[in-house]
Amino acid sequence: MIYDISHVTRYSYEDRVASTTLVLRVTPRDGSGQHCVDHALSISPQPQSVATERDFFGNTVKIAVVETGLLDLNIEARARVEVSRPAAPPPRSGPMLLEIVASASQQTSLAPDSPAHFIFPSPQVRLTPEIAAFAAQSFDGGRSVLDGSRDLAARIRKDFKYEPKSTAVNTPVEQAFAQRRGVCQDFAHIMISVLRSLGVPAAYVSGYIRTIPPPGRPRLAGADATHAWVSVWCGEQIGWIGIDPTNAVDAGNDHVTLAIGRDFSDVSPIYGVFLGSGAQALEVGVDVVPVTASASN
Repeated sequence: MIYDISHVTRYSYEDRVASTTLVLRVTPRDGSGQHCVDHALSISPQPQSVATERDFFGNTVKIAVVETGLLDLNIEARARVEVSRPAAPPPRSGPMLLEIVASASQQTSLAPDSPAHFIFPSPQVRLTPEIAAFAAQSFDGGRSVLDGSRDLAARIRKDFKYEPKSTAVNTPVEQAFAQRRGVCQDFAHIMISVLRSLGVPAAYVSGYIRTIPPPGRPRLAGADATHAWVSVWCGEQIGWIGIDPTNAVDAGNDHVTLAIGRDFSDVSPIYGVFLGSGAQALEVGVDVVPVTASASN
């Protein structure tokens, strides 16, 4: 699949802001069956400088400094991305829980994709007995880690209500778990907390999900905004497998990856430091539109 993606963010300020520094992770990644064909970033007012870096996990980071006084700030990222992921492993694939835990605990590599970085608590993923206990049903009865993770995602989708504005970006994972409602970020954090409590490496993935569903299929939750899912380490042979707990599906060609980290704090698409006072309003719009064969030629 080839997608044209538009990600527009608009800030409006009650009082004039003297300056701002923006840290942006809005460039789709290359690799794992995905290729960013083209990407363009537009910021208004015009930044005085824009630098491009790579963070530890290999995500593209744009750092923009706007020194012009402003009441409005517009950020528009556009990309064309080709996604062609291999078919997901079938049921009963991969190692069992104890084998994964033992293998993960013996990892010595500190490369960005090493399971060693994704076993322990992180700033927005705490491990609690209540969340750990939620794992029992999914990993009982001799399932592989991949099958258990798929079952866990299905239970999160069934037991938790997708409800925008019921949480914020800094809502603790235990609060979202207790209230049984939230958005894709919360469900990803909950799933990661469950897996790490078992000793299974799990990473947070930010990105987009196809806006227009295939014929006969319902629109997926999380469209028209940035999305989040989980990458589960299923052993040396299978590697990392993406699983979307919001929709209880494997991450396939409907998913476009922006960034990978330990939790949302590592991959926030837009983070800003503003010099000013007063309230602000935020609007975000995302479109992920499949490109027809004729349009892509």
